[in-house]
Amino acid sequence: MTFELWILSLFIFHPMLLTFFVFAIILSVLVFVHELGHFMMARWVGVKVEEFGFGLPPRIWGKKVQGTIYSINWLPIGGFVKLAGEDESEGEKVKGKGESVKEYFWARSKKERAAILLAGVAMNFLLAVIVTTYLLTAQGVYEQVKYIYVEEVTAHSPAAAAGIVQNDIIKSVTYLEKGVSQTKEVSTPKGLIDITQAHKGEQVTLTIDRKGRVFGVNLVPRKEYPKGEGPMGIAISNLMRKKYPITQAPFEAVKVNLVRGWEMLASIGGVLGKLLQLKSPGADVAGPIGIAQVTGQAVKFGWAAVLEFMSILSLNLAVLNILPIPALDGGRLLFVVIEKILGRKVRPAFEQSTHQIGMIILFILIILISINDVLRLAHGG
Repeated sequence: MTFELWILSLFIFHPMLLTFFVFAIILSVLVFVHELGHFMMARWVGVKVEEFGFGLPPRIWGKKVQGTIYSINWLPIGGFVKLAGEDESEGEKVKGKGESVKEYFWARSKKERAAILLAGVAMNFLLAVIVTTYLLTAQGVYEQVKYIYVEEVTAHSPAAAAGIVQNDIIKSVTYLEKGVSQTKEVSTPKGLIDITQAHKGEQVTLTIDRKGRVFGVNLVPRKEYPKGEGPMGIAISNLMRKKYPITQAPFEAVKVNLVRGWEMLASIGGVLGKLLQLKSPGADVAGPIGIAQVTGQAVKFGWAAVLEFMSILSLNLAVLNILPIPALDGGRLLFVVIEKILGRKVRPAFEQSTHQIGMIILFILIILISINDVLRLAHGG
């Protein structure tokens, strides 16, 4: 057996390995793109990059290339870019050594420091837009339409007996109400379901549009029916898959991700509200274990679902990092904003301590959320 077939057999007989493999790739791509943003912007403005690392220390391997150490580290839960002079207290060490102060992060202007801090967020948003653009052109997206259509017809059901077929558009329903004939237009699945449930065992007439030909069909919704089939035996929807040309897809992708980003912010606000009230966030938040579980579910639906999930995770990473939380990019950006407002820099020791405390709190939250993930899985959630 060749090495490739051996690897493939592992994925076939151990699907968890495939989940872990895909999860590791997604995490690596997201981290690489984020840190690449910081790296490229720092290089562009002239700040020295001391290390570009995957994972968190201690270091497994490292190689120095053109003044930057590229490293792989033991804790595979993120990554980092270490800039020269992130800690302003290093300024004292520079004096008298003949080094260019301009190579240090703390010596750059507020706009340049803000640009470096925002570059990672921008790259994650850009990745989300690129993946969404591809999906909009290759796979399309489901959008709500102003009518309902038949997705599936169950064999030997009232709908099948009446001659209803897939893709028929249901325009209206005619039924008797207290002996008087009533006709009601329907444009949502709920509207049709409500009428059907109210008139089970009674004859109703559906007005059908089949490729422009409009006609009526009579049927009697069942009072008793197999589970999952419904009274009429049809699956209906008001969502249609729409593909966008490449000239329109990028703009639609930006729109989609801006809406998603706003929804994520609202969701994060709800979670923070629960935490402040000492309530469990429940299923509203997931840690590495929960994300890995969702990755496995996405794999089952195919690579388009995996790409969609990666796009959402990339956007989520951008949204989380822009929040003004110490140790995150948004927290560091907050100190730049405070400096702008006060007209002077905050004491370096205070800023450094704030970020260290923030990092400790984030690690504690990750542990607690991971415990919540384990408990949810243990209870079949």
